[in-house]
Amino acid sequence: MSEHDVMREKIENYLKKYAIDDEARYIVAPLIAKKSLEMNHLYQDLGFKNRIEMGQYMARHFPRLAALKLREKLWKKFLYDAIDMVAPACATCNDQEHCFTCLIAEASA
Repeated sequence: MSEHDVMREKIENYLKKYAIDDEARYIVAPLIAKKSLEMNHLYQDLGFKNRIEMGQYMARHFPRLAALKLREKLWKKFLYDAIDMVAPACATCNDQEHCFTCLIAEASA
C-alpha cells in the first residue's frame, strides 16, 4: 500500500467516525479523502467557490467534527493534523502563511 493510499484511508476512516448518516459515511467521506490528496486547497478540489461553502458542506455532513475545527484552520490542515500526517500539497503550498499553525511554515522560518 502506497503512502497516499494510507493517507486516504486514514482520512476516510477519521471522517466516517463523525458522519451524520450513511451518505456522509459511504459517499462523502471517501470523496473528501480522495480529494484531500490533490494539490490545491480542499475547497477548490471539491469544486466549492470558497472556504465558507466548504465549511457549510462539512457542517451538514460532519456537524460534530465541524464544531471541533478552529475557524482559522483550513480543512485540509485540520484533517491531516487529526491523523498526524502532512497532506501531499502542503510541501509546495504557497499559502502556508495563512494556514493556522502550519508546521512547514514554522520550520522554514
